[in-house]
Amino acid sequence: MDIRKRKNAGGDGDGGADGASVNVGDEPDSFGGRIGSPRRIFLFCLAFRVVNALLIQTYFNPDEHWQSLEVAHRTIFGYGYMTWEWKRGIRSYLHPMLFAFLYKLLQVTGLDTPYIMIKAPRLMQSIFSAIGDLYLYKLSDALYGGNVATWSLFCQMANWFIFFCLNRTFSNCLETVLTIMGLYYWPCIRDSSIDYPVNRKWGLVIAALACAIRPTSAVIWLYVGMLELFLTPNKVKFIILEVIPIGSLVLGFTCLLDRLMYGSWVIVPLNFLKFNFLSSGGDYYGTHPWHWYFTQGFLVMLFTFTPFSIAGIIKSKNQKLSALILWVLAIYSILGHKEFRFVLPVLPIALIFSGYAFAQMEVSGSSSSSSVTKKKQVPRQNHTKWSPKLRLSVYFLLATNIPMALYMSLFHQRGTEDAMNYLSDEAYKGRVKSILFLMPCHSTPYYSTLHRNIPMQFLDCTPSAEKGELDESDQFLVNPLGFASELARNWSEPPSHIVLFASEETKLRDFMIQHSFKEAS
Repeated sequence: MDIRKRKNAGGDGDGGADGASVNVGDEPDSFGGRIGSPRRIFLFCLAFRVVNALLIQTYFNPDEHWQSLEVAHRTIFGYGYMTWEWKRGIRSYLHPMLFAFLYKLLQVTGLDTPYIMIKAPRLMQSIFSAIGDLYLYKLSDALYGGNVATWSLFCQMANWFIFFCLNRTFSNCLETVLTIMGLYYWPCIRDSSIDYPVNRKWGLVIAALACAIRPTSAVIWLYVGMLELFLTPNKVKFIILEVIPIGSLVLGFTCLLDRLMYGSWVIVPLNFLKFNFLSSGGDYYGTHPWHWYFTQGFLVMLFTFTPFSIAGIIKSKNQKLSALILWVLAIYSILGHKEFRFVLPVLPIALIFSGYAFAQMEVSGSSSSSSVTKKKQVPRQNHTKWSPKLRLSVYFLLATNIPMALYMSLFHQRGTEDAMNYLSDEAYKGRVKSILFLMPCHSTPYYSTLHRNIPMQFLDCTPSAEKGELDESDQFLVNPLGFASELARNWSEPPSHIVLFASEETKLRDFMIQHSFKEAS
């Protein structure tokens, strides 16, 4: 990543859950067993996710900034770029408003410095992530007992993709948290107990919020809702007194919020359905073969957890949750445009099955009885010695996932974030007057990171109504020098800084020298 600045500009350069449960004890001396109260577990997860958030210094996908933080920044500070999706009304303001609240707090307290503006959103997301970790533990405990719950939490925290992605400000990340929370409350997913009572109405509220934040979440909740409808003895009550009223309230609230923010009535789920499903608008950003999630995408996310998740699915015999994973992967496979984060909500479910497999290995290696029972277990001896197989498996997962998580979070594609962090600091000191981005559109964060209302221009890539027409990003990549020269002819005043990738900088070196730009240190 290169930043060029002008030499003379800017100063200094009801149904029960099926399946069996592993016979585990709750003894504190083993790895398994319950590891503490919900409050203690949450605080542990929060501390881990805060460190996780601070370690993420790389760029993954434009939506992390452009579909949440940029919108929130414009709402509170009055400037920020609204992409074409917001002009067509296919995004709801519900998710960005969470970060708008954070920005308002920073604005009122005067804490909106460059460093805090960069770090605060992911730190806020770390709170949501910790809640998701807690509910993954509770769901696993309610299904299989404390030992599986502890191992499931271990798998969640050790998985490289969860570490890399869950603390980012995608709507998919909040959708994932809401999915785990919602599944915990549905009677069709698990049995009710004194410790973990089910509450279908809460499950419906959470499901409706997930669909409001990301309409494609309906894929998950259609499956859960149909399963509940099949199993519940009072189907009329479920539909008439629960689904319709709760769904209408949440939909009404989001429509009112969008009416306030858009300035007119906008039915976001309908617009989203038209663009992504009926017109295949997402295909504009690339397509993959139908089997991609099964042969590449989801397997990369699971990584070395894959054999353990498969073993857990087979051994647990929990057809409801394993079918949910298959259902989501199959439905998303129909769409041409595919991304890792689209199926993120079912990744923690697969990791629960990994936790089950580890708990089975621990029980099998124990000298005590390894019978498989329903949830309440017979206590065993206080000390469990890990078998060589279990120990090797744990070391294998840590040795493969920790380097991957750190590399992807600290090094891979961090240039664009470093560039904007540098420009944010320079703009704060008054050394940046205007910026031109000569690179594919949305390759960097924008005003939400810069946090200075100065002129900026990037290459547009709004989908064209005419098929095959090249957008500005494509035109630049085809002929960098010609495109840049044409831009320069229309300059009334050249930008103080130009941001571009090193591969393009070599092609534009003479252009940069001609217009008095030098590399920023």
